[in-house]
Amino acid sequence: PEYERVANHPRFHMLPQTNQLKGLMTIIRNKNTKRGDFVFYSDRVIRLLVEEGLNYLPVVEKTVTTPMDVPFQGVAFEGRICGVSIMRAGESMEQGLRDVCTSVRIGKVLIQRDERTAQPKLYYSKLPKDIADRWVLLLDPMLATGGSARKCVEVLQEAGVKEERILFINLICSPEGASSMLEKFPKLQIISAELDEGMDAQKFLLPGLGDFGDRYFGTDE
Repeated sequence: PEYERVANHPRFHMLPQTNQLKGLMTIIRNKNTKRGDFVFYSDRVIRLLVEEGLNYLPVVEKTVTTPMDVPFQGVAFEGRICGVSIMRAGESMEQGLRDVCTSVRIGKVLIQRDERTAQPKLYYSKLPKDIADRWVLLLDPMLATGGSARKCVEVLQEAGVKEERILFINLICSPEGASSMLEKFPKLQIISAELDEGMDAQKFLLPGLGDFGDRYFGTDE
């Protein structure tokens, strides 16, 4: 029931489940995929996610003149954006954002679990000075329990970012993690490639793909 509730939630947006996407996800979920292929195909999915995320930005009508001297009624994006990556795995998504939005500003947040309290704790934050005036694409490839992501949204809110201007961009999430984000932040939107079945006892996603950061940055070899 949790899976269905999240999958049908109006603020949870999954990429169209095409054969192309399924093929890409099959490669990056395969434990035998070499690092070079893992990075290449992850980057392709990340770019699809960023493109989808841009669909939720506001637009205004704009008329231009084509080379045929004919007016064309189109739209232009309204409002400025920035990215914020949740270190370390979230940094893997920065290039995909830059590929689509040249010279975009990107902030970083480091959140780790406090061993004493078992709660997520902010260790480092470097955000654009004018972030309160921007739409924020929050980047983290894996959403399991959602503790780090929830803490990061709180950090953004403390910096003046409006909740409805936060788009959480994510490759794979658990129903529990997504549900906790959507409930705690009633105006936030999530864009994800796939929704997994759940988590194991160690809170790793199942079927999952292992530690994304290790596989992407080559620190598992």
